[in-house]
Amino acid sequence: MGERRGQYAPGPESGVFPGVKARLAVPAALWLRRLAGERRASPLTIEAYGRDLRQFFHFLRERFETPPDLDLLGALKAADVRAFMAARRADGVASRSLLRQLAALRSFAHYLEREGLVRVDAVDKVRSPKIARVLPRALSPEKARQIARGEDGGDENRAPWILARDAAVLALLYGAGLRISEALSIRRGDAPVGATDSVTIIGKGGKTRAAPVIPPARQAIETYLELCPHRLAKDGPLFVGARGGPLSPRIVQLTVERLRGALGLPDSATPHALRHSFATHLLSRGGDLRSIQELLGHASLSTTQIYTAVDKARLFDAYRSAHPRAG
Repeated sequence: MGERRGQYAPGPESGVFPGVKARLAVPAALWLRRLAGERRASPLTIEAYGRDLRQFFHFLRERFETPPDLDLLGALKAADVRAFMAARRADGVASRSLLRQLAALRSFAHYLEREGLVRVDAVDKVRSPKIARVLPRALSPEKARQIARGEDGGDENRAPWILARDAAVLALLYGAGLRISEALSIRRGDAPVGATDSVTIIGKGGKTRAAPVIPPARQAIETYLELCPHRLAKDGPLFVGARGGPLSPRIVQLTVERLRGALGLPDSATPHALRHSFATHLLSRGGDLRSIQELLGHASLSTTQIYTAVDKARLFDAYRSAHPRAG
């Protein structure tokens, strides 16, 4: 696709990208302005994308020994973009940052094409860098149970009903493998108490699933309901804050921080770690992946399969610590 000759004249925008010809620098600056306006990208995203583009232009200037312009971008080969990515990796840039840089280049290239300035096929021919999946960190069964029961988390300044509420929420995170948002979305009328041994959860993407609730978790919820001083509407939230409004996820996070300090646990012991522990402990006790996938509400089995690696890592750690010749 050809350029619109003479559309972008030098102006104050061209100073955003020094060392670049105005007919490229100006649309680059306008692209950033559009991201901030129409796309409502955050200031941090705008700053990062601008930095990514400046680094790319600097690389092109060094590689071709000429100020970059639209003609140069249109003539780029995939090998040129790969060379830029390789140079950034050699500078110690991690895969996630490389992924963002490539996303920035693609966004800018598509903008140039939509504006009828130039077509830059090279960036779309480069594969995105693979991101290594970080294994979830599960707690030991003993520590998970301690957190789920709220042990050593007593605070004389906190009302007994609030302590019971927090224990009930944490019991659901570990006992049913729920996310914080899922536990806090439960309505009072759907509370799993008495003979009700499951709860319907609205998970990611609005998908619903039935989550079985074990007796200790049901008992924790019953204790909370007995002590709660607020009148809970049937169609209102099951878990409420000190003043009776919906409970904030941040309160749950702060509760786990207090318990983490009391129990001497690492920073990786978070509310979401209870969900990881739920899946890992089920797998270690013989649970099958398909069932765990349904319990967690994962859309893809590949997402659940990461827990097999967690379980293997746990077994190897046990082997290295217990076998007389492992060291």
